[in-house]
Amino acid sequence: MELTAENVENVFLSCLFGNGQDTKNAKIIDGITSQYGFNPLKLEKHKPDIETMLNQLPETFQEKKGGGWSFLNACQNSKGRQWTGLHQTMEQLFVLGMAIEKVKCLLPKEMWPALPGGMPYYSILETAVVDG
Repeated sequence: MELTAENVENVFLSCLFGNGQDTKNAKIIDGITSQYGFNPLKLEKHKPDIETMLNQLPETFQEKKGGGWSFLNACQNSKGRQWTGLHQTMEQLFVLGMAIEKVKCLLPKEMWPALPGGMPYYSILETAVVDG
C-alpha cells in the first residue's frame, strides 16, 4: 500500500471504533492532540498496510537505521517527496503504528516542549513487511 494521505486516512477510519460498537477491548492510544480507540481485529487486518506505509518514511525514522526523528519530518517519504501537508494525517499514521506496537515515542510528553517545534520524536520498530 502506497503512503498517501488518502490511504492513511482510510486505514485510520477503518480501524477506529464506530458509534454503538462494544469498546471494552479497545486499543487506546495517546496521540499528540487526541486519544484514539481502535478495534484490535481491524488493526490486525490492516497491520501489513500500516507496516508498509511506515516503511515508506525516511530511514532516519527506522530504529535500526536512524534511531528516530522528529514528527515534523514525517511529511516526506523516503524518496524526499511530500505525501501530506497535514499534521493530523501524520498523527494518524503514527498512532496506527503505536496501536500495532511498531512505533514508539522516544520521550515522554512532558519533555516535548524542549524539542524542535515542541513535537515528539518517533522511532519505527523493525517490521515484518518489506518496503512497499
